[in-house]
Amino acid sequence: MCMVIALTPEQETWLTVHVARGEFPSVGDAVRQLIDERIAERAIEEGDDLSWAQPYVNEALDDVAQGRVISREEHRARTIARLAGAKI
Repeated sequence: MCMVIALTPEQETWLTVHVARGEFPSVGDAVRQLIDERIAERAIEEGDDLSWAQPYVNEALDDVAQGRVISREEHRARTIARLAGAKI
């Protein structure tokens, strides 16, 4: 399949520079390789199974619902107090 695409001047410049450096044999090869790499990255991202994190999310939501939280200011005060007592 042949497809015509329009690149921005910045994209054309980037491709031309990298082809001139010898990183790709041609602009067409560079475009195909870069698209292939991004498709592979997206496939990994879309297939990423984060189900392991659900129990932690549920626990945090339960803590919030039950009022087991502290304010940002309280957290900061506790951290400052800990650091003041720490031997660094």
